Amino acid sequence: MSGRRRGPCPAAGGFSSSPGEPGKKKRLKREVRAEFSAALKEPALKEQVAASWARGEALEHEAVVLDPVPFCHCVIPNFIQNESFVEGLQKELLSLDFHEKCNDLYKFKQSDDLQKREEPHIAALRKILFDEFRIWLSDVAQVELEPTIDLSCAKYEYTDALLCHDDELEGRRIAFILYLVPPWDRSDGGTLDLFSTDDHFQPQQIIKTLVPLWNSLAFFEVSPVSFHQVAEVLSKDKCRLSVSGWFHGPSVARPPRHVEPPLPRSPHIPFDHEILYRWINPVYLEMDSQNQIQEEFEDRSEILLKDFLERDKFQLVCEALKKEELKWNSRGPPNKRSYDKAEEESLPAILKECMELFRSEAFFLLLSNFTGLKLHFLAPEEEEEEEKEEAAAGGDPSCCSQGESSQAETKRHNAAGEPGGNSENNGCKKGSSIPQCAGELRHWTKGCYTLVHDAQTTEFALDLLLFCGCEGWDVEWGGFTSYIAKDEDEELLTVNPENNCLALVYRDRDTLKFVKYINHRSLKQTATQAETTGFWDFCFVYYE
Repeated sequence: MSGRRRGPCPAAGGFSSSPGEPGKKKRLKREVRAEFSAALKEPALKEQVAASWARGEALEHEAVVLDPVPFCHCVIPNFIQNESFVEGLQKELLSLDFHEKCNDLYKFKQSDDLQKREEPHIAALRKILFDEFRIWLSDVAQVELEPTIDLSCAKYEYTDALLCHDDELEGRRIAFILYLVPPWDRSDGGTLDLFSTDDHFQPQQIIKTLVPLWNSLAFFEVSPVSFHQVAEVLSKDKCRLSVSGWFHGPSVARPPRHVEPPLPRSPHIPFDHEILYRWINPVYLEMDSQNQIQEEFEDRSEILLKDFLERDKFQLVCEALKKEELKWNSRGPPNKRSYDKAEEESLPAILKECMELFRSEAFFLLLSNFTGLKLHFLAPEEEEEEEKEEAAAGGDPSCCSQGESSQAETKRHNAAGEPGGNSENNGCKKGSSIPQCAGELRHWTKGCYTLVHDAQTTEFALDLLLFCGCEGWDVEWGGFTSYIAKDEDEELLTVNPENNCLALVYRDRDTLKFVKYINHRSLKQTATQAETTGFWDFCFVYYE
């Protein structure tokens, strides 16, 4: 999208004659003009900045600061010379209509595109950026930048944030942000955080933080390593107002996206139905309940089962989760996720047994009964299910429900949990896949999230979540799991954390999910429950 150049305007305060009325003069509206930092236009400084940029060397000058770490970026204080112009610009921007922007990656308010806005200060800023400053920047970065206008205004207020990303999009070469903020401190949040990267061009940790300052402009080259974020705004009173956009130029070759290994999958482990009776609320083990659950699940592809675990067992699990001896590892990289995962070797016996429950053969079979999915060889195929329905409709007394058949077969498990009959092929049809699962125990606290990302694989799967320690959790704090349609912002389903609630969601190849960023408001939980920080979930994915 390219902007059109306006025709030349008369000099400020000039006059012109009206057609057909010689000598009659009409006063034109005064044009607002502004200039960017005069010091930057000095040839010596411009050459110095260009040389430092090319060599990747640091440069400190009162008019510009360049730092090559973690990637080349510059900050220009007092970017626009005229202070009254900056104040007028701020006033015009705040009068615009702003729209709430919220998804997995961000939450803030944004204006419409500023490309065609006719307000005098906004139009003058556009001219500064995409005429004079673009030429200066092209010379400094040695990139032929196009006069393409890509400009908008953003307001970040309390708990707003933009999480880790690299800005890469076809044609983007230089990103910039002009800050129009009140006196700002690091404790107010809203900083521009820059990340280091590993050998796979994946972000690791924040190693540079830029605090927004009035009338300062930051810019950096968009590249495979330009990972950055806008930290959550923590001030309840201040507005982080900025104008940002990108300068476009010739596209450059990018390395292929790194594909990380998935969580390891495994088949069920040999535990028989006794583990179910020890752990699960008996109502969910009744065949009538299972049939009712399956009917609802097949209709909606999702279900929430409240008070799922036996109350005493759930209480023991919650107490164990708060023990200090548990070891947690931070899971990243931050452009995909940020939360803590338990080291299973460090888990006390009660938590290890809970993990075994979700991996057990008996539980695979129970999930088959809940969902109608083929997660165990005893679960009937879809064709068998249809035959049973037809036979039942015809009054065939020899045909039992899926639940009855599964229960009868489950009772034939031996003490080791192995089904009766030939255990080598487990009754699977030749060429059929073996049901598997992947799971982890996660801890969610302020600042945790997961993101939808380019390398995310999509396939048919059953998601399971069991929540702990989230009594009184408020959805405004984040932490909910959102399911969306691929390549769309349409939200299909939201699963909110709820104590001892088991969520089952079946997703297809066109469905993605993320856990919404947990914001500063969540600290209210600690104020009311001193020993609780965030919440936990047992997260498993099952594959037919």
